[in-house]
Amino acid sequence: MKLITATVLFGLTAFASARISLVRRQDARASDPTDVQILNFALTLEYLENAFYSGALAKFSQADFIKAGLPVFARGRFEQISTHEASHVAFLQQALGNQSTRPCTYNFPYNDPRGFVALSSALESVGASAYTGAAKFISDKACIQHSGWVESTIRKGAPWGTAYETPLDLNQVFTLASAFIVACPETNPELPVTAFPPLSTAGPAIAGGNIGLNYTVPSSSDTLYAVFLNGANSVVVALSSSKTQVTVPSSLRGYTYLSVSTDPTGLDSSKTVAGPTILDLSFDSANNPALLDF
Repeated sequence: MKLITATVLFGLTAFASARISLVRRQDARASDPTDVQILNFALTLEYLENAFYSGALAKFSQADFIKAGLPVFARGRFEQISTHEASHVAFLQQALGNQSTRPCTYNFPYNDPRGFVALSSALESVGASAYTGAAKFISDKACIQHSGWVESTIRKGAPWGTAYETPLDLNQVFTLASAFIVACPETNPELPVTAFPPLSTAGPAIAGGNIGLNYTVPSSSDTLYAVFLNGANSVVVALSSSKTQVTVPSSLRGYTYLSVSTDPTGLDSSKTVAGPTILDLSFDSANNPALLDF
């Protein structure tokens, strides 16, 4: 599957509730997001998830799924996932009452059931990464179950890429989700997150291969780095003088998140220049060097 610029977080209800509890246990600061802001951020992402699944199921029938060569049971499972997302939306709306943010207008880049399934796999994988970033606060692992099922059972790929999921912070998640958002109601409350400038790639994403980078290159003379987040590790590659091409490290497998940064360690997301975007580095799960030591 080619590079996909996409993500959204599944079941943020659990994370939002845990984040609220954490804030209440700490000394409050004026800059801390409020409970309502955190829950509205969760609702913003759940609206997107709900629109993604309900829209695809309204567009493609069971016959369409079968004609595309997908298993007979596939659409029914996606119906279950869609029900989960609708439930998350309803729960958050009830919790927020008249302070609820409203759904936006979305655009999802798929044209057939297989395109929908491929995009779902990417969304689910990043949902698991978002959960991993907040893992110490939550106990609900539903998104990780979704991710492994879509990738292995439906796409006939590997259910994992490394021994660990890749953690993403809230700004990184929102950056990826923003790729699907066309417009939002002007009356929606401000969210406690910031989207980084967009990043996309040109050419196939292959471990060991070259890809072009499409983003707004800053005018400063700072050295820029390509940051590849994959599992528990980050691989940082200094960009050449053109700043628009990079070689994908040959050791990477599975879904990988690529950003451009001025941070040579790749650990400080506040120094992000553009991204993240998603690379799907497909591999033979029986011969994955990232797993040979486990």
